[in-house]
Amino acid sequence: MAAFFMLQGRYTQGAIKNLMAKPEDRSKAAAAVAKACGGTLLQYYMSLGKYDFMAVMEFPNVEAATACSMAVAAGGHVSDMTTTKLLTPEEAMKAMALANSAAPSLPLPKGK
Repeated sequence: MAAFFMLQGRYTQGAIKNLMAKPEDRSKAAAAVAKACGGTLLQYYMSLGKYDFMAVMEFPNVEAATACSMAVAAGGHVSDMTTTKLLTPEEAMKAMALANSAAPSLPLPKGK
């Protein structure tokens, strides 16, 4: 079953200097690395704030998503890579139902 992931990262100072000197659409590079890991790039955005970019990708499994994140981080032009598993509304609702049935099995802390 395919899964969705959000990959975020920060460009290094050198990468930003290169992008300023020669602007480039980095979504093409993101699509290529996703494909090399068996995935598909769905959305790519440059962003303001903590991260410089955000990509939403679809992968066949968590290992493929992890490989993609590691490949990007190993390139040396990105730091602070973060990979987040995204849930569809249906997946989230299944998790909520399971949590509801599992919650009573957790004893409350006894305290002092």
